[in-house]
Amino acid sequence: MLPKVVIVGRPNVGKSSLLNMLAGRRVSIVDATPGVTRDRVSVYVDIETDDAKRCVEVVDTGGHGVEDAQQLTAEVESQIAHGVAEADLILFVVDVQTGMTPLDHKVAQLLREHAGKTPALLVANKVDSQKHEPAANDAYELGFGEPVVISATSSHRKREFLERIMSLLPEPGEEQSVDRPDEGVLLAIAGKRNAGKSTLVNALAGAERVIVSEVEGTTRDAVDVRIEVGDKVFTAIDTAGVRKRKSLDGDIEFYSHHRSLRSIRRAHVVLLLIDATVPVSQVDKQLSIELQRHFKPTVVVVNKWDLAQEEHEQEEYVTYLDDALKGLSYAPIVFTSALDNEGVDELLAMAWNLNEQAGHRVTTGELNRVVEQVVAHRAPPHKRGKRAKVYYATQLDVHPPTIALFVNDAELFDSNYQRYLINRFRDELPYSEVPIKLVIRGKAHAPAEAVG
Repeated sequence: MLPKVVIVGRPNVGKSSLLNMLAGRRVSIVDATPGVTRDRVSVYVDIETDDAKRCVEVVDTGGHGVEDAQQLTAEVESQIAHGVAEADLILFVVDVQTGMTPLDHKVAQLLREHAGKTPALLVANKVDSQKHEPAANDAYELGFGEPVVISATSSHRKREFLERIMSLLPEPGEEQSVDRPDEGVLLAIAGKRNAGKSTLVNALAGAERVIVSEVEGTTRDAVDVRIEVGDKVFTAIDTAGVRKRKSLDGDIEFYSHHRSLRSIRRAHVVLLLIDATVPVSQVDKQLSIELQRHFKPTVVVVNKWDLAQEEHEQEEYVTYLDDALKGLSYAPIVFTSALDNEGVDELLAMAWNLNEQAGHRVTTGELNRVVEQVVAHRAPPHKRGKRAKVYYATQLDVHPPTIALFVNDAELFDSNYQRYLINRFRDELPYSEVPIKLVIRGKAHAPAEAVG
């Protein structure tokens, strides 16, 4: 267990900017619109001073007291309460440029009532330079002692800020670690809006870790949730529902959309959620293409199957998916009901297996034996009276498995033949359910690449 540092405060005091400053990258979405953050967004951060270094989990929460435009205020407040209850240290953030407000006093009162003995550090944010520092004295009225000043955007006084955090962290003990934990297999949960992604994350985590609502666009940030199952470790990444680009409404949806795609790119395995109660959409098809383009091992998760199984047989639905999601027929399919926690164990076992497949390396001898058999069974077509020759094959990389064929002329191996090779490799090598990257390298021409 790492010390958990939880950031709280009213809307628009700079909580998400503070998390991003500590992380050294853009984790939470930052926007002037109040109430952008809804879920608990967490990241592992190395807190380093001149004398010590500790890894902590920093958690960003929604703005307390926000009037959510989609009537999710109660759910946001519940996520804040969960964060406070789990905290080892609370960062109570205020905005010195607007001064103390009645809502700041309300947050202070709630912390006194519910934080118990958890230490709380009063953080006077938006102190962009030395001339703004005297304004931080107004924060004394909140009753949390001397505030520490910081600018989350310019990092003014960052060293003193980190030293104050370090001084309030619990001492490492039997239950507290100082090292960054293993994130395990990164699972990006992708799909269109209302496919059930957040419900699945909560089912995997065994807790109400993210907000679930029938309101479209509830999830905005990409939320990482660490899961341990026996000796296996996963990090599930809940992402915002993907929409057509022309349907994106404003900056927040734009940033959410791109964070979803970025989460897919950094994942080891992607869970592509398909809502069984509606037809496969253009967004589902575009996501399928995106996953193939990035060689991502994929589990096709048919969610809400409990609501659709009276109208469809599983075999019939599998055939339907093979036709709808072109090029993804090798990906395993799991039928689930995330709401009822059905199929979740099978889903995790499958994801683990795909990650193992993608990381496997075959010997050069075995690979060349397979290539020799495959080419002998069906040789590349002749072109201009020239016969194709394969000199040898080797595996260049894993994640994805990357196989190179060194040949006399790459142009003789057209796209149809490359698809044939990949399909046969999938039959003969331990890569039956993951994408394979094929590189054809000829003597006279640049290499040709194929995906499958």
